[in-house]
Amino acid sequence: MAGRIPPRTPITPTTRTTVRGGHVPVPVTEDAPVDLGLTLGPLRRGPADPTFRVTPDGSVWRASRTPDGPGTIRLAVRDGQAAAEAWGAGARWLLDNAPALLGAEDDPTAFVPRHKLVLASHRRRPGLRLTRTGLVLESLIPTVLEQKVTTTEAYSAWRLLVRKYGEPAPGPAPEGMYVMPDARTWTQIPSWEWHRANVDGKRSATIVRAARVAARLEEAAHMDPPAARERLELIPGIGPWTSAETIQRSNGAPDEVTTGDLHLPGIVGWALAGDRAADDAAMLDLLAPYAGQRHRAARLILLSGRVPPRRAPRMTPGDIARL
Repeated sequence: MAGRIPPRTPITPTTRTTVRGGHVPVPVTEDAPVDLGLTLGPLRRGPADPTFRVTPDGSVWRASRTPDGPGTIRLAVRDGQAAAEAWGAGARWLLDNAPALLGAEDDPTAFVPRHKLVLASHRRRPGLRLTRTGLVLESLIPTVLEQKVTTTEAYSAWRLLVRKYGEPAPGPAPEGMYVMPDARTWTQIPSWEWHRANVDGKRSATIVRAARVAARLEEAAHMDPPAARERLELIPGIGPWTSAETIQRSNGAPDEVTTGDLHLPGIVGWALAGDRAADDAAMLDLLAPYAGQRHRAARLILLSGRVPPRRAPRMTPGDIARL
């Protein structure tokens, strides 16, 4: 589990109400900077994600469906301080959880690089924090959409479904931003609309099953990561890959490394041992020195850009919508 930030670099929210929401100042120091792109980047599902936007001034906007309802939050880091402002029924919830979103519950000092490549990547990215959204379904559904398809297909399906069945983001959000549908709406999407979004029956059925027990799944955000993953994997169609990718985001889990991925074992194997044929077992062996921080180590390896040369052509996107 993620530890608390040491006392020398506290991140404690104080709130003052404004007309449209509020601000949550988050002190940022040289020893504990926050890079919005690195920290919040895993929450973005493609460059046209309707729930995520980066504006020219460097602010990050997110539209979320909170336990209190839809909300929009704007986050920025300027002059050594991170701030958040929110709108909508979920504004107060978003503001209260903004510090965790920015990595306040993550402890980067717990990470000790064991390889030169990891050390170099770590030094180049001092602002990397592991985000914790506190929301399960908003990470689970797009992750299910990414099962065994190209990211292009998954991002397109997410974009189409959120725009069609979601609702415009509250407040002065950038044009084209939407809050994802609520759980009940996900269960009522007609089969032909899943088809038009290029989502096969297996993935759509998994999403519907998850949405029907959304309240129970959302409880996982407050559980230890292993127990949270076990809760998610009770749903047919949700396996270790999907649960890890979800809990990494919802729970800010630094040790929940992704297994069952098509590319990650080879990337980790190549970066740490020159073994492009590494499987999950070999990857976990290589990451064993980072026990407690394996997910952070894997992220730093991915960010290093060291990947094995491609031998096979890219996976061809499918198009079931034409069938």
